[in-house]
Amino acid sequence: MKNCIACGMPMNNSADFAMNDETKTYCVHCIRSDGVMKSFDEVKEGMTYFIIQTQGLSSEAAESVALSAMKNLPAWKNYFT
Repeated sequence: MKNCIACGMPMNNSADFAMNDETKTYCVHCIRSDGVMKSFDEVKEGMTYFIIQTQGLSSEAAESVALSAMKNLPAWKNYFT
């Protein structure tokens, strides 16, 4: 099992991978329609929304949780140096 380098989502089968391509290092949620990985801000927004919906946090708290998680993900290592 791989985890998405941008959001950390577990990728267990081909449908979880960007473009159903198991060689990709990012997931179906972190891809733009042209096949390119989303930007830092796009992923942060998506993660924040997901956290609000699943955990019921305020937008400020959810964004803080998203940023905290993103600090540990390979795709964003240069954003937190």
